[in-house]
Amino acid sequence: MTITTPPTSASAVEKADRTLARVGGAAALLAAGTFAYGIAMFATTFTDYTDPDATPSDSVDFLVDHQGSLLAWYIGIFIVFGAALVPLGLALRKRLADETPLLANASMVFAAIWAALMFATGMISNIGIEAVADLADTDPDQAISVWSSIDIVTNGLGGGNELVGGIWILLVSLAGHLTNRLPRWLNLVGIVTAIAGVVTVVPAFEVVEMVFGLGSIVWFIGIGLTLVRDRQHPRAMS
Repeated sequence: MTITTPPTSASAVEKADRTLARVGGAAALLAAGTFAYGIAMFATTFTDYTDPDATPSDSVDFLVDHQGSLLAWYIGIFIVFGAALVPLGLALRKRLADETPLLANASMVFAAIWAALMFATGMISNIGIEAVADLADTDPDQAISVWSSIDIVTNGLGGGNELVGGIWILLVSLAGHLTNRLPRWLNLVGIVTAIAGVVTVVPAFEVVEMVFGLGSIVWFIGIGLTLVRDRQHPRAMS
């Protein structure tokens, strides 16, 4: 007995593509929100915690006093952001793959890698916060040692540089430029932001991480509005 699958109508495919674009657009706006939230908390509540001159002991003391805030911060900037990257990456790949399949497919790979790194960083940080807070009451020296180790690991995974994110944004921006499927100004913002992200892999240039963060907010908002508002894939955008 042969089972045949009924052909999918063009309207159904278009509806599915539109739904993916809307979900991806909403995810981009959510990603922008997590970046804005992270930078705002970094510049206000967590200035002592993120002070490069702070000792490991100072960091542990701050962690114990602000455990709940730190947990919420790490969940927002890593877990929520990582989750948003998946539908956004899929929506952008769908938008760009027919004309630039190599760039679009490569960008999806880097989006997935970045999402995985964000989940790993967030989960390690949150479990680490609880473990260090418990140790701080019984063995302060061990708490400092454990947190120093966790800090090195999470910075290596993605908290200390934006290489993977920079490569992803660069690939999407180049594909958007070649296909005219994304606004030209948005591709320019993406390229500048991506370069700033890639440069952060050099320790001496970590200061440009703020350029990457602010540029990413603008880029994610632009991508989000483009995906949500467009009724179809445009052939040319200005």
